[in-house]
Amino acid sequence: MLSVVKRNGISEPFSREKVMKGVRRACQGRQVDEDALAKLAVQVEDTVRSSGSAEIPSNEVGLAILGPLRDLDEVAYLRFASVYRSFESADDFQREIDDLRRDRH
Repeated sequence: MLSVVKRNGISEPFSREKVMKGVRRACQGRQVDEDALAKLAVQVEDTVRSSGSAEIPSNEVGLAILGPLRDLDEVAYLRFASVYRSFESADDFQREIDDLRRDRH
């Protein structure tokens, strides 16, 4: 069984539903359906399981979410990244937007 070690040191079983819940929050008001969320959650689980480790830090789960979410919906990605990376200013958002634009070209 795969466990996630949270920032406070507590370990809990990996939950695909918890991944979907966090991504669903970032996708609120966006045109993203449940099937896409479910596929993203499976992709995240596959990524973290591929490490071969029985325990994985929660920040690794967050990193595994960012890539597929960026491909799914850029606005949802920015919302998720702003919380995950603790954006503190509009400049933080602007840097991330600049990265998105640069990567598109």
